Amino acid sequence: MKITWLGHAAFLIDDLIIDPFINGNPSSPVKANEIKCKYVCVTHDHSDHLGDAVEIAKKNNATFISIFELASDVSEKGVKTVGMNIGGPANVGEWEIRLVPATHSSTKGSPIGFVLKKDGKTIYHAGDTGLFMDMMLIGEYKLDLALVPIGGYYVMDTEQALESVKLLKPHSVIPMHYNTWPVIKADPQKFKKLVEEQTGTTAIILKPGEHFNL
Repeated sequence: MKITWLGHAAFLIDDLIIDPFINGNPSSPVKANEIKCKYVCVTHDHSDHLGDAVEIAKKNNATFISIFELASDVSEKGVKTVGMNIGGPANVGEWEIRLVPATHSSTKGSPIGFVLKKDGKTIYHAGDTGLFMDMMLIGEYKLDLALVPIGGYYVMDTEQALESVKLLKPHSVIPMHYNTWPVIKADPQKFKKLVEEQTGTTAIILKPGEHFNL
């Protein structure tokens, strides 16, 4: 499974893209019209996460997957959608997809994270979130990889993200949602040092455009 970070909270995982904030993202290494995918997952409707989802879904004839209210809104724009709620799962192509809580805000429906399973691997994308104790339950999915925000201000900061790793207990973790703008400035190397000193998790630091094979 190939995981490519596209900056901010955007990841392309094989044929599935999450939170495709591309064209307005100063750290994105690509443009929205270059993305090829079958599935578009969005954690909530803030512009730095919903981003170019509709354009990408239409161009690729891809399926948009999110919380029910947001999926319903997007379906009115002529996009194929799967509208879910917290619980699940939904089986979409080769993917098993669950929606899990996130502690944040949104306009249409609740903000969520994704637990994604394919080829025997399980990935958690936290979306925008603060620290919350139910991460311990999310960790019961036996996560191979967690994608967690570390930028602070709107989401967890480095120290809170460290505590999330302790609750989630993933095999590996990739930090996200940092350094896109000065207000979410963070040091990923500090996060890596703390995680690897205090947990059994491996922290992987990617630059936008780099990938990790799971």
